[in-house]
Amino acid sequence: QVQLVESGGQLVQAGTSLRLSCAASGRTGNSYGKGWFRQAPGKEREFVASINWNGGKTDYADSVKGRFTISRDNAKNMLFLQMNNLRPEDTAVYYCAARWEASTANSVDEYEYWGQGTQVTVSS
Repeated sequence: QVQLVESGGQLVQAGTSLRLSCAASGRTGNSYGKGWFRQAPGKEREFVASINWNGGKTDYADSVKGRFTISRDNAKNMLFLQMNNLRPEDTAVYYCAARWEASTANSVDEYEYWGQGTQVTVSS
């Protein structure tokens, strides 16, 4: 089992930056692929970014490409999402996730472990 706890979400203004963190415990999943997803009110959970087990490969949704950066520190069992130039449409609950496979993945169904989420609200 991998336990995931997100932090860093808050209310910010458009154009600013925010960094989300996800701490892993239990079977920390350092050999697992990991990702970030988000869910806005009334919408389905959607892919944001993913990273392979050693950080050598990343993948992003088109809507965040060039603005968000996913990274991981396996020594500290941490996953990060650096979000720059935030927009009101980035407002959502952000979830980190882990999957048994070491590679990246962009589908909710490909992840076995999920955190509880952290709220990000971007005001215009």
